[in-house]
Amino acid sequence: MSTAAIDRRAFDTIAPRYDLVSGLLTLGMGDRWRRAAAEAADLSAGQSALDAYTGTGDLALMLADRVTPLGRVVGVDHSPEMIARARVKAAASHRPCRFEVADCTSMPFADDEFDAATASGGLRSLDDPARGVAELVRVVRPGGRVVILEITPPDRLRGVHGRVMRFATPLVGGALGGDRDAFRHLADTVEGVPAPADMAAIMSAAGLSDIRWRRFGGGVATLHHGVVA
Repeated sequence: MSTAAIDRRAFDTIAPRYDLVSGLLTLGMGDRWRRAAAEAADLSAGQSALDAYTGTGDLALMLADRVTPLGRVVGVDHSPEMIARARVKAAASHRPCRFEVADCTSMPFADDEFDAATASGGLRSLDDPARGVAELVRVVRPGGRVVILEITPPDRLRGVHGRVMRFATPLVGGALGGDRDAFRHLADTVEGVPAPADMAAIMSAAGLSDIRWRRFGGGVATLHHGVVA
């Protein structure tokens, strides 16, 4: 089975407990990090945005607040179960946000279609993160923003952090009624995230300029953003 298929099956399995476990493991800081990502997208009323690897849709809904009902936000994920939960959130909040199941490395959108694109927690699961970044750049117009938010190993105690994540994530997920193996896969992907400078180099090679990054919580999350040249 391919890495993509394993990843899709894992996310379908953990979808019912994903928000709760994510909140516990980020100590409730996930929304703060997503708000920073939404701000970095630099959107205004009437504009359009794509949120790739949208999961249960939290970042996409924050983007929808910024573009207002005059704008357009599309959230995309390869997990049907995640998308189903995102659609429930959108319906309950009455925000202008559409969610679709699609491969985030080959999305059904035109070149230069959006004013900004975001990706939260998805690139780390790819065998080739550069391919995912290139696809984000493709769908954003020149002058638009690409924003990437990832859970990352901290600079200090990187090995210890990895062992804790591999132990705590399946333990918490299993205790809450989820599939421990699926949550273990989620934790394992964190170790594959490129270092901040390496991610910036990938973004530059994909055609982004003015690339900046910001670390949160001693490096347990990293936000990158750049402008499409």
